[in-house]
Amino acid sequence: KKYVVCAGTPPPRSPRSSLAMFCAMSGNTPEHPVVSLKSGHLFEKSVVEKAIEATGKCPITSEPLSVDDLLPLKLQSGAVKPRPVASSSIPGMLSLFQNEWDALMLEMHTLKMQLETVRQELGHALYQHDAACRVIARLMKERDDARSALAAAQPAPQPAAPTATPGPEVTAPTSTTNAPAETEQAAAGMTPEMVATFSATAKDLSKGRKKRQPPADQASEEALAAFGLAGSHSLHEAGRTCVDMHPQQMVVATGGAGGSIAIFDAAAQTTSATLTGHTERVNRVRLHPSKPLLVSCSADGTARCWSMDGQPLHTMSAHSAEVTDCSLHATGDYYVTASADKSWILVDIERGSSVLAVKDADAGYSCAGFHPDGLLLGTGMSNVVHIWDVKSQKNVASFKGHEGIVSCLAFSENGYYFATGADDSTVKLWDLRKLKNFHTIEEETGRVSALHFDYSGAYLAVGGAGASVYEAKAWASVNRFIGQKDAVSGVCFGRSASMLATASADGMLLLYASQ
Repeated sequence: KKYVVCAGTPPPRSPRSSLAMFCAMSGNTPEHPVVSLKSGHLFEKSVVEKAIEATGKCPITSEPLSVDDLLPLKLQSGAVKPRPVASSSIPGMLSLFQNEWDALMLEMHTLKMQLETVRQELGHALYQHDAACRVIARLMKERDDARSALAAAQPAPQPAAPTATPGPEVTAPTSTTNAPAETEQAAAGMTPEMVATFSATAKDLSKGRKKRQPPADQASEEALAAFGLAGSHSLHEAGRTCVDMHPQQMVVATGGAGGSIAIFDAAAQTTSATLTGHTERVNRVRLHPSKPLLVSCSADGTARCWSMDGQPLHTMSAHSAEVTDCSLHATGDYYVTASADKSWILVDIERGSSVLAVKDADAGYSCAGFHPDGLLLGTGMSNVVHIWDVKSQKNVASFKGHEGIVSCLAFSENGYYFATGADDSTVKLWDLRKLKNFHTIEEETGRVSALHFDYSGAYLAVGGAGASVYEAKAWASVNRFIGQKDAVSGVCFGRSASMLATASADGMLLLYASQ
């Protein structure tokens, strides 16, 4: 065939040259074309292989297809990929750019819409998560309250627990003028009236504790961290010394190794009275929070009750060995004594007569303390802490973890936690709801001899090689006092944690307060 070529006019194409091959998937001319033997469609090799690898099917007909079903086509060597018509001129390129811009704007709008949808879904999910957390917290609180109520109502019996017996007799009265009043009386145990009183007191205290706020003049962490030495007084001969401070008044009581007790006026910095009667080391002194009374126990095997002017009121001498600790009950009408003779005794503070005694433990008791509500009693025996139900005299829980003898314990005023110290230089914090140790404080060296929570339960004082104060949230150290020349054997907070009293093995009383 012959054609006439005009200037400026491209030669006409033959029908054969107008044919072009396009990929059935991308719509572009393939560089490495392959044909499906099953469907006859033309594909770019790399594109269709990826589709088959992902789905195992023909991307056009959705029929099963494998790489072996693809037939490669041979192209004429040196062929040049045709240039798209649209990009062969400036108007065409501008049109391409406009289309690309429109597509980009559409895609951006779609992404913004998707982002807004995801934000709404995320906000809804966070709200549901917060609501679920609140529901879980409420359910856990109800579960813990139910467990506590069940434990108080039906304490689990321990087969190896010591048995409760009628209270022992106290010594007969003497005719000495200053001798304490003593009675010869054996108690038959807790009466129904006592049980009712204990329960009512515990209920009132527990209910009031949930609404109780810290005192308005409660010392802050910054104030405690700035505490300095406010007084140093030698009250006893060298030896282990104990201390207690009145929760409302500026009154401190100390017991020394020689058996004497000193009542100290912290405001006037003078000794107001000296009590003598014990013949050996005084292990513990307790100031009554609402009555002008003082209870003490000693290595001479006795516990004594005193008036604040130094007059002895009664002596309880039922133990056959050293009385290691004593603690006042929340009613204010009773106190408990723990002894190395493997027994603890509940004593009527007015009459001086024992109410009941729990004997025949596996070992002697090293320390004891009432729970703030008064229904539980904690005792240290060897390296184990036992929790007792006072009404039934049953051992309802035991806490193991110390590697040394438990030397002291203290209950927090929040009613949930208590702390124990031992000869292994550690202080362990326990949760009465979960019945487990949740934190351990490692002291530097030596025996941990004394512990005390302040009235708000916000701070814990520890006595060992020195005296330390920890805050009761993260249990971080607030202050450490190093003014003592010997090991600290007693610590106690004053009203609103505004003062800290420490007693050391050299017979010294040191007072710390804001400067």
